[in-house]
Amino acid sequence: MSPTFTVRARDGAARVGTLVTAHGVVDTPAFMPVGTYGTVKAMSPEELEGLGAQIILGNTFHLMLRPGPAIIAAHGGLHGFMHWRHPLLTDSGGFQVYSLRTLRRISEEGVRFRSPIDGREVRLTPEDSMEVQLALRSDIAMALDDCTPYPATEAQARASMERSMRWAERSHAHYYRAADAVPPGGLFGIVQGGMHLALRIASLEKLLRLPWPGLAVGGLAVGEAEEERLAVLETLVPHMPAERPRYLMGVGRPEDIVAAVLRGIDMFDCVMPTRHARNGHLFTASGVINIRNSTHAADRAPVDAVCDCYTCRHFSRAYLRHLDRCNEILGARLNTIHNLHFYLGLMRALRAAIAAGRLLAWSREFLAARAPAAPD
Repeated sequence: MSPTFTVRARDGAARVGTLVTAHGVVDTPAFMPVGTYGTVKAMSPEELEGLGAQIILGNTFHLMLRPGPAIIAAHGGLHGFMHWRHPLLTDSGGFQVYSLRTLRRISEEGVRFRSPIDGREVRLTPEDSMEVQLALRSDIAMALDDCTPYPATEAQARASMERSMRWAERSHAHYYRAADAVPPGGLFGIVQGGMHLALRIASLEKLLRLPWPGLAVGGLAVGEAEEERLAVLETLVPHMPAERPRYLMGVGRPEDIVAAVLRGIDMFDCVMPTRHARNGHLFTASGVINIRNSTHAADRAPVDAVCDCYTCRHFSRAYLRHLDRCNEILGARLNTIHNLHFYLGLMRALRAAIAAGRLLAWSREFLAARAPAAPD
């Protein structure tokens, strides 16, 4: 079943929408917790449901290497393998190709790289990525792209973008390869072009020659300045089809999400809430705290006085710091519960503000309450 999208409310460029998939409904703007290896680290599927997660992300690249698509397919796909009953999005492996650039070799065919697990040579072409994602049976699959590095000259960004567009055509052809085949979900295209605004528009125009149920903006959150990222969104998003969901890949900080929603983005993913949790960095209404700091050693207060998550209702900062210092698994779990609760609550608040027509005022209040981004 190909996903369908309906816009229910607007406030400026921002939208509240409903994304319907074979495994359920996603309210947008939406944040997708990242489940790299078929698990959101430290969380059970039931806990994710309890926190309000409606969709999560799986990593094609890592699942291709371990345990392999055949084992997952034998479980009926990634939903059955990981016991997740709700929508799933799988990335294409393109970002991992980018991050492993010292281990890979790109050609028109695709990518050949040394496995970070055992060093063996592995091939990933657009067709390979589609085969893996079809075996995973995700509700939303992503076209294989060449993520443009930062910084990149106009010539470098153009060559990378044009390769991504050729790979997008091959990805689309293979995913929808047989007229009588019904894919398990739908395939999203990815806009590339680096920080070069004309290339971004050219990439979108090339993608729009094919029918995609949704479109993503890739190649951001790769080291560029906030002003550059916002310039890309402000140039690109107004040209993206209003009737399809817009997904900003790999972003990010709460402030980044609010800024992108204001500019019309509907979907997000990022490892930040779960990775920060394991490193003792906890998100609060007033900013980020570092639970490892000695100032929390005897603090009986919760992480966030206005938070009603399980962690804040039952445990003090002193206890969380104690768990962290002792390297107890429970500490990582409680921190993750809190951070995901914060992110998913942020999305609920954004949807409510858009529906009420007060997003701009709400966003000003939200940002004014937050301390500088660096953890205390």
